[in-house]
Amino acid sequence: MLIRLLVFLCGVSPGFRRLLWRWWYGRLAKKFTLGSWTFMNYGFVPSDGPPLRLDPGDEPDRLCIQLYERVAAPANLAGADVLEVGSGRGGGASYLARYQRPRHYTGADYSPQAVTFCQRRHAAVPNLAFTVGDAEKLPFPDASFDVVVNVESSHCYGHVEKFFAEAARVLRPGGRFAYTDFRDVAGMAALEAALTAQPDWEMLEREDITGGVLAALAADDARKRRLIAELCPPRLQPVFGEFAGLAGGEMFTGFRTRTLLYHRFLFRKK
Repeated sequence: MLIRLLVFLCGVSPGFRRLLWRWWYGRLAKKFTLGSWTFMNYGFVPSDGPPLRLDPGDEPDRLCIQLYERVAAPANLAGADVLEVGSGRGGGASYLARYQRPRHYTGADYSPQAVTFCQRRHAAVPNLAFTVGDAEKLPFPDASFDVVVNVESSHCYGHVEKFFAEAARVLRPGGRFAYTDFRDVAGMAALEAALTAQPDWEMLEREDITGGVLAALAADDARKRRLIAELCPPRLQPVFGEFAGLAGGEMFTGFRTRTLLYHRFLFRKK
């Protein structure tokens, strides 16, 4: 009931949605300082292609890394100036900076606590930096980046169309926008309409990856349950379980019944 109420309030009030998610992610950053926890996405299990080759130290995060790979690799990050909006705890930024070889990678996040964590945790990655930034008012000049990446973050924004306009603004001509997130069926239709209404770019790719995300949630369910039981007070465990997409919860069931959809997109600035 609490989750449904929060979803309803987020739907009718963009301002409440921004405040709620800012509070939630700030709380997570303060409460959970484990250096090993650097990803916050639902993950992805590909049904095609060879297995992704990872260093042993990255294997525990394979599912989350595979989502970043699926979304960002088609944008061709090699030698590029890359901005990730909503970089969270920085795991995806670190992975792409080390494996995809961009010239420089900037992670921007709304939470100062998350940025401080990332600056400490990922300091050894030489071409990677983090800064505080609002997705709807990015603190960068026009035409600053070759690629903008956004992974499972925009559902937190008050006005996603403002973010799309900002992403287009900071891209250089010919730059790419690699984007993924989830919505309910009607919300996904509205999201695609907002994406295609942005006049400064054209769509190159669109893919429904709901099945691959659901497979990742199922594969990671037991591990997440153990972590929540170990780290969360009992009264908060149901909320964290829903946030984590545990099997049987509303998020998991939504993906299974396809009342929730998860899509990825690739755009190119004209």
